[in-house]
Amino acid sequence: MQDLGDLDAFVPNLTVYAARGSNSTVTAYIRGVGQADPLWGVDPGVGIYLDDVSIARPQGALLDVFDVERIEVLRGPQGTLYGKNTIGGAIKYVSAPLDEDFYGQASVTAGSYSQADVKASVNAPLGDSGWVMRVAAASLNHDGFGEIIDTNQPVSDKEILAARATLGYVGNPDFWARISVDWMDDQSGVRGAKMLAPNTNALINVANVPPLDDRYDMRNGMPNINDTSMDGASLSMGWNLNDAWTLKSITAFRESDTETNIDFDTLPQKIADVKAFYSDEQTSQEFQLNYDAGGRFRGVGGLYWFTGEAGGQVLNNFFNLSFGDTQGTVDTDSIAVYGEGTFDINDKWSVTGGIRYTDEEKSADVLNRCYTDATYTTLALACTAANLTPIAADFEDSERFKNFSPKLSLDYRMDENTLLYALVSQGFKSGGFNIRAQATQFPRSRLPFDDEKVTSYEIGAKNAFLDDKLFLNLAYFYNDYKDIQLSVFTSFDSNGDGVNDAFFGDFTNAGAGTVQGIELEYAWQMSEFFSLQGNMAWLDAEYDEFLTESANGTVNNIADQQKFTNAPEYSGSISAVYARPLASGGRITGRATWTHQSEVYPTTDLSEAIKQDGYSLLSAGVIWQTAGPWSFALEGKNLTDKEYRTSGYNIAALGVLTGFYGAPRTFSLSARYDF
Repeated sequence: MQDLGDLDAFVPNLTVYAARGSNSTVTAYIRGVGQADPLWGVDPGVGIYLDDVSIARPQGALLDVFDVERIEVLRGPQGTLYGKNTIGGAIKYVSAPLDEDFYGQASVTAGSYSQADVKASVNAPLGDSGWVMRVAAASLNHDGFGEIIDTNQPVSDKEILAARATLGYVGNPDFWARISVDWMDDQSGVRGAKMLAPNTNALINVANVPPLDDRYDMRNGMPNINDTSMDGASLSMGWNLNDAWTLKSITAFRESDTETNIDFDTLPQKIADVKAFYSDEQTSQEFQLNYDAGGRFRGVGGLYWFTGEAGGQVLNNFFNLSFGDTQGTVDTDSIAVYGEGTFDINDKWSVTGGIRYTDEEKSADVLNRCYTDATYTTLALACTAANLTPIAADFEDSERFKNFSPKLSLDYRMDENTLLYALVSQGFKSGGFNIRAQATQFPRSRLPFDDEKVTSYEIGAKNAFLDDKLFLNLAYFYNDYKDIQLSVFTSFDSNGDGVNDAFFGDFTNAGAGTVQGIELEYAWQMSEFFSLQGNMAWLDAEYDEFLTESANGTVNNIADQQKFTNAPEYSGSISAVYARPLASGGRITGRATWTHQSEVYPTTDLSEAIKQDGYSLLSAGVIWQTAGPWSFALEGKNLTDKEYRTSGYNIAALGVLTGFYGAPRTFSLSARYDF
């Protein structure tokens, strides 16, 4: 794995990729639930955690993998223990632990597109004091998969620096402390997007400009800047109060800043050019009390507090005729109390119950205006003929959201090799405000949208067979999905001629849906040296209600015309692994992985041109671990050089139809030294 985007090859019903024109902004969906809009005011549907700290905003959250102990993927709503915005699930990146021994490692990687990666980490005890310092750093680089053909600047390149440092106390078995800081700077260029059809908007005479042949090349007319910086600090402490009780405290602060340029039309002409600045900061505190006396009951309870501010400014230039901005902030203050406990009824049966109560207030300050030119300094006389004011939206508002998220599960240990379970749980994604509101012309667009809610029912089995040579997990889930939040482009008539010639970014609770699925995971040690592992998944996601309002005020249910995004009906993977010790010492390991998913709609407009048909990917690699400290790895990804879209834009009012693609075929060679 290079970053979290590689996870979906190993986890059923998981979709993770870089958001549209960025490289480190994450889009994540689990079991058809997530959020693709990275704008402030909108929360993700899958929580991303660095150790025990939530990364509240998607910018910078597509974490690169270095100095990691493990990555956990929790499927289904995690409302009881993880809280809001884990309605689809959670992805937890757990960094390498502190150790009382001195050791470290360093690696270099060279590969396709001038890939040049350097990673290093060292774990160093500070004498006999009980304190340990761990430092890790990474420099991750490759040239662009494409270029801006007029300037030869790279697009879809990578230029990331990242570092983490931890100072921890491990000298007392009844007390531990860890101070961690992390930093990431992404100075990659923009992601290349392919025109899927010529731009036919009559205001700009570019209908004769055909799409480029290469799926990454662009004729971009905006600066090739897509910079994101992110940093954070946390203090974690734990006390063993006695043999049964443990108290844990986690205090954290995080912040990030982003400047991005999105040329929606991918042409040098000023058709749909958007420059955006994002900034956010968050502070959180969690107290957690664990109980386990070795008896029939064990449990955890806690108190969680979060405050954050996210905001920025988006500058829009349409046809070099219409100029507007979106600016403002959204402040969030949230407090939650939770508890969960497990009781062993007997040796075979156990029951787990939990609940979390969240009380959250969101405050929005929004100012969207229209200007005379691209300096964005002089207000226009009117935004549109139907909106005779330079103000598209100017409001301050706040809304309070309260939620109870319960959980109840029943486990049955049939024998030492088989666990059966039944689970019902709830989760929610908090509501908020549409920062892109056209409140003057469409007053409803300034109103707060509601929480999303999911009630999930799941049954499953976890099995070990053949003396622990075969592991098989099977799960069926049924999700009742309410008040689904969707980000859409809404077209409208700006001058009263009966033609929809303008649009605004709308955000609404679309309705309700039902999501059900089956997941099978397996790992089979077929012989001493050969094993198979992988998964298969089926997902059935359908809208039961999708309400729209026509121009005359009529409300219609168009659920039968809608589809879930990022929810392929079938997906799966299989990996064949051959691992054998060498007579001279060391070990050789080879792996080949095949993944497949059926067709998917990556965008809410359900464009058939952006829809990705079913496709398969093949990767393979071999690792030689010498008898000494050296190891070498040769890897190839997307070996068939499959072209597949991950997202795109379809904005009819601007004549825009583009697609963003996954990475091409790549090869890399790595050398690692452990000391």
